[in-house]
Amino acid sequence: MLRTIDLRGRVLSPAEFLAVVPRADAARDEALATAARIVDDVARRGEEALREQAERFDRVSDHAIAVPAAHLDDALAELDPGIRSALDEAIRRVRAASAAQIPAPSVTELGPGARVTQRWQPVRRVGLYVPGGKAVYPSSVVMNVVPAQVAGVREVALASPPQAEFGGRVHPVILAAAKLLGVTEVYAMGGAGAIGAFAFGVSSLGLDPVDVVTGPGKHFVASAKRAVAGRV
Repeated sequence: MLRTIDLRGRVLSPAEFLAVVPRADAARDEALATAARIVDDVARRGEEALREQAERFDRVSDHAIAVPAAHLDDALAELDPGIRSALDEAIRRVRAASAAQIPAPSVTELGPGARVTQRWQPVRRVGLYVPGGKAVYPSSVVMNVVPAQVAGVREVALASPPQAEFGGRVHPVILAAAKLLGVTEVYAMGGAGAIGAFAFGVSSLGLDPVDVVTGPGKHFVASAKRAVAGRV
């Protein structure tokens, strides 16, 4: 049942306002506990856990988790020309905006022989998550991959849920966007399990652990990121 909180005529400080308006602590804690169990399962059992999760959450089995290059080639070859044009323009714009965000190196002279040099360096390897539930978000591919490439990240791995509609493949528009950007390491895995796989690696898939995980997702994905905080 919905609860009505009437704040008319009251002037509250930020602390008082937060005290009056209830937070969804129970739901958040439950999501974190569930996500942590899923992540731990992947850390312990690797590919076996990912396949069980795919069957349970995505209704997919016996699919190629490590996406073959041919799937990427097929997706780009079959991409609607209008969508490709839109993606090309989005990539151009995000690349320009991302390049403008890279801080320039700086040197501060504090005194004779006293110098502070600041350099910004990319992480070595990133795992990028792209949702694939009720909607398709090739924009998430662009917004994840392009900034990493502009920053100079050498290894980019991308994950998106397998789609029952496409025989367990990642959605073809997601694959096409990855191919456009030159991403060759793609995995058909979703949800909290994908975050766990990025954090701990899955040797049977050739998936090495990453340094940073980014990308949008529902509350279980967000909770999984909290569960692996400190490891990535």
